[in-house]
Amino acid sequence: MERQRLRRKVDKNGKDANGNGVADKREGKDLAHKKPLSKGGSNKNGYTVKSKSKNRSFKRNSDGSIKTRQYLAGR
Repeated sequence: MERQRLRRKVDKNGKDANGNGVADKREGKDLAHKKPLSKGGSNKNGYTVKSKSKNRSFKRNSDGSIKTRQYLAGR
């Protein structure tokens, strides 16, 4: 649900020059949460616009959640 809410919010508030209902900055891109939803993140934690290949390239656990990154382990 959080993913859908974020997409709708960006599409509603963003500029849409070609009138297809998708914000121009989101066309062909993914909205990546700064703290992954699978790690307890939400829309309040912020987001970035990334290419699909960059957003979907994280190593995953068998349940589909993102593996813990080593540089975040000490935080």
